[in-house]
Amino acid sequence: MTKKIAVFVGSLRKESFNRKMAGALMELAPKSLTFEMIEIGQLPLYNQDYDDEGTPPAEYSEFRQSVKPFDGVLFVTPEYNRSVPAVLKNALDVGSRPFGQSVWGGKPGAVVSVSPGAIGGFGANHHLRQSLVFLDIPIMAQPEAYIGGAAQLFDGEGKIANEGTRGFLVKFMETFAAWVEKNTAKNA
Repeated sequence: MTKKIAVFVGSLRKESFNRKMAGALMELAPKSLTFEMIEIGQLPLYNQDYDDEGTPPAEYSEFRQSVKPFDGVLFVTPEYNRSVPAVLKNALDVGSRPFGQSVWGGKPGAVVSVSPGAIGGFGANHHLRQSLVFLDIPIMAQPEAYIGGAAQLFDGEGKIANEGTRGFLVKFMETFAAWVEKNTAKNA
Protein backbone atom coordinates (compact mmCIF):
# COMPACT_ATOMS: atom_id res chain seq x y z
CA MET A 1 0.00 0.00 0.00
CA THR A 2 1.29 3.46 -0.93
CA LYS A 3 2.24 5.72 1.99
CA LYS A 4 1.58 9.46 1.84
CA ILE A 5 4.50 11.62 2.96
CA ALA A 6 4.34 15.32 3.82
CA VAL A 7 7.52 17.21 2.87
CA PHE A 8 8.56 20.34 4.74
CA VAL A 9 11.30 22.62 3.41
CA GLY A 10 12.99 24.91 5.92
CA SER A 11 13.94 27.55 3.36
CA LEU A 12 11.57 30.05 1.80
CA ARG A 13 13.83 30.97 -1.13
CA LYS A 14 12.35 30.11 -4.56
CA GLU A 15 15.69 28.73 -5.80
CA SER A 16 16.71 27.21 -2.49
CA PHE A 17 19.07 24.25 -2.54
CA ASN A 18 16.75 22.65 0.01
CA ARG A 19 13.71 23.00 -2.25
CA LYS A 20 15.71 21.48 -5.09
CA MET A 21 16.84 18.66 -2.81
CA ALA A 22 13.25 17.99 -1.71
CA GLY A 23 12.27 17.69 -5.38
CA ALA A 24 15.17 15.32 -6.04
CA LEU A 25 14.31 13.15 -3.03
CA MET A 26 10.69 12.83 -4.15
CA GLU A 27 11.82 11.88 -7.65
CA LEU A 28 14.36 9.30 -6.44
CA ALA A 29 12.05 7.63 -3.92
CA PRO A 30 10.49 4.20 -4.36
CA LYS A 31 6.99 4.09 -5.85
CA SER A 32 5.65 2.90 -2.47
CA LEU A 33 5.75 6.55 -1.35
CA THR A 34 3.77 9.52 -2.64
CA PHE A 35 4.63 13.06 -1.64
CA GLU A 36 3.11 16.46 -1.10
CA MET A 37 5.13 19.52 -0.23
CA ILE A 38 3.43 21.46 2.57
CA GLU A 39 4.18 25.17 2.46
CA ILE A 40 4.99 26.79 5.81
CA GLY A 41 5.90 30.39 4.99
CA GLN A 42 2.34 31.67 5.36
CA LEU A 43 1.98 30.61 9.01
CA PRO A 44 1.78 33.49 11.50
CA LEU A 45 4.17 33.13 14.43
CA TYR A 46 2.74 30.76 16.99
CA ASN A 47 0.92 32.48 19.86
CA GLN A 48 -0.83 30.24 22.39
CA ASP A 49 -3.34 32.98 23.22
CA TYR A 50 -5.10 32.25 19.92
CA ASP A 51 -5.65 28.61 20.87
CA ASP A 52 -6.51 29.44 24.50
CA GLU A 53 -9.16 31.91 23.32
CA GLY A 54 -10.50 29.52 20.67
CA THR A 55 -9.61 31.94 17.88
CA PRO A 56 -6.66 30.41 16.04
CA PRO A 57 -5.79 32.06 12.71
CA ALA A 58 -7.24 30.24 9.71
CA GLU A 59 -3.67 29.42 8.62
CA TYR A 60 -3.13 27.42 11.83
CA SER A 61 -6.29 25.39 11.33
CA GLU A 62 -5.64 24.80 7.62
CA PHE A 63 -2.07 23.70 8.32
CA ARG A 64 -3.09 21.31 11.09
CA GLN A 65 -5.82 19.76 8.92
CA SER A 66 -3.45 19.39 5.97
CA VAL A 67 -0.84 17.47 8.01
CA LYS A 68 -3.20 15.05 9.80
CA PRO A 69 -3.85 12.55 6.96
CA PHE A 70 -0.20 11.86 6.13
CA ASP A 71 1.51 8.59 7.02
CA GLY A 72 4.98 10.11 7.45
CA VAL A 73 7.03 13.30 7.30
CA LEU A 74 10.24 14.35 5.58
CA PHE A 75 12.11 17.49 6.61
CA VAL A 76 14.66 19.13 4.31
CA THR A 77 16.37 22.05 5.96
CA PRO A 78 19.24 24.50 5.76
CA GLU A 79 21.17 25.54 8.84
CA TYR A 80 20.77 29.08 10.14
CA ASN A 81 23.20 30.04 12.90
CA ARG A 82 23.83 26.37 13.85
CA SER A 83 20.10 25.74 14.25
CA VAL A 84 16.79 25.25 12.50
CA PRO A 85 15.31 28.14 10.50
CA ALA A 86 12.56 29.98 12.41
CA VAL A 87 9.94 29.17 9.77
CA LEU A 88 10.42 25.43 10.31
CA LYS A 89 10.41 25.68 14.10
CA ASN A 90 7.23 27.75 13.88
CA ALA A 91 5.54 25.05 11.75
CA LEU A 92 6.48 22.44 14.36
CA ASP A 93 5.01 24.62 17.12
CA VAL A 94 1.77 25.35 15.24
CA GLY A 95 1.29 21.64 14.48
CA SER A 96 1.99 20.58 18.06
CA ARG A 97 -0.82 22.68 19.59
CA PRO A 98 -3.26 22.98 21.22
CA PHE A 99 -1.87 20.74 23.93
CA GLY A 100 -2.95 17.14 23.42
CA GLN A 101 -3.91 17.68 19.77
CA SER A 102 -0.53 17.47 18.01
CA VAL A 103 -0.66 16.46 14.35
CA TRP A 104 2.87 15.01 14.57
CA GLY A 105 2.61 12.11 17.01
CA GLY A 106 3.52 8.68 15.65
CA LYS A 107 4.28 9.80 12.09
CA PRO A 108 7.64 8.29 11.07
CA GLY A 109 10.07 10.85 9.75
CA ALA A 110 13.49 11.64 8.37
CA VAL A 111 15.72 14.70 8.23
CA VAL A 112 17.98 15.85 5.41
CA SER A 113 20.08 18.97 5.91
CA VAL A 114 21.54 20.77 2.91
CA SER A 115 24.17 23.48 2.85
CA PRO A 116 26.71 25.05 0.54
CA GLY A 117 29.19 24.57 3.40
CA ALA A 118 31.32 21.53 4.08
CA ILE A 119 29.52 20.19 7.15
CA GLY A 120 26.15 20.00 5.42
CA GLY A 121 23.95 21.57 8.08
CA PHE A 122 24.98 19.16 10.85
CA GLY A 123 23.87 21.54 13.63
CA ALA A 124 20.40 22.12 12.18
CA ASN A 125 19.95 18.40 11.53
CA HIS A 126 20.62 17.49 15.14
CA HIS A 127 18.72 20.43 16.59
CA LEU A 128 15.69 19.44 14.54
CA ARG A 129 15.96 15.81 15.64
CA GLN A 130 15.74 16.92 19.29
CA SER A 131 12.42 18.64 18.67
CA LEU A 132 11.06 15.76 16.60
CA VAL A 133 11.82 13.22 19.32
CA PHE A 134 9.84 15.34 21.79
CA LEU A 135 6.96 15.54 19.27
CA ASP A 136 6.80 11.71 19.15
CA ILE A 137 7.99 11.46 15.56
CA PRO A 138 9.98 8.23 15.20
CA ILE A 139 13.04 9.58 13.38
CA MET A 140 15.09 7.39 11.07
CA ALA A 141 18.55 7.20 12.62
CA GLN A 142 20.55 5.78 9.71
CA PRO A 143 21.66 6.75 7.20
CA GLU A 144 22.15 10.30 8.37
CA ALA A 145 21.98 12.89 5.59
CA TYR A 146 24.17 15.98 5.83
CA ILE A 147 24.52 17.23 2.26
CA GLY A 148 27.35 19.74 1.87
CA GLY A 149 28.66 21.51 -1.22
CA ALA A 150 25.10 22.06 -2.44
CA ALA A 151 26.07 24.73 -4.97
CA GLN A 152 27.81 22.06 -7.07
CA LEU A 153 25.18 19.28 -6.73
CA PHE A 154 22.48 20.39 -9.15
CA ASP A 155 22.37 20.71 -12.92
CA GLY A 156 20.52 23.50 -14.76
CA GLU A 157 17.19 21.70 -14.31
CA GLY A 158 17.60 21.29 -10.54
CA LYS A 159 18.41 17.57 -10.81
CA ILE A 160 21.25 15.90 -8.91
CA ALA A 161 24.33 16.10 -11.14
CA ASN A 162 26.67 14.07 -8.92
CA GLU A 163 26.26 10.29 -9.35
CA GLY A 164 27.70 9.49 -5.91
CA THR A 165 25.20 11.80 -4.26
CA ARG A 166 22.37 10.41 -6.39
CA GLY A 167 23.26 6.86 -5.29
CA PHE A 168 23.33 7.89 -1.65
CA LEU A 169 19.95 9.63 -1.94
CA VAL A 170 18.35 6.59 -3.60
CA LYS A 171 19.57 4.41 -0.73
CA PHE A 172 18.39 7.01 1.80
CA MET A 173 14.90 7.06 0.30
CA GLU A 174 14.72 3.26 0.07
CA THR A 175 15.63 3.07 3.74
CA PHE A 176 13.08 5.79 4.54
CA ALA A 177 10.34 3.85 2.70
CA ALA A 178 11.15 0.77 4.80
CA TRP A 179 11.19 2.92 7.96
CA VAL A 180 7.76 4.36 7.17
CA GLU A 181 6.35 0.91 6.43
CA LYS A 182 7.74 -0.54 9.66
CA ASN A 183 6.53 2.34 11.84
CA THR A 184 3.10 2.77 10.29
CA ALA A 185 2.50 -0.97 10.80
CA LYS A 186 3.18 -0.44 14.54
CA ASN A 187 0.59 2.33 14.67
CA ALA A 188 -2.10 0.49 12.69
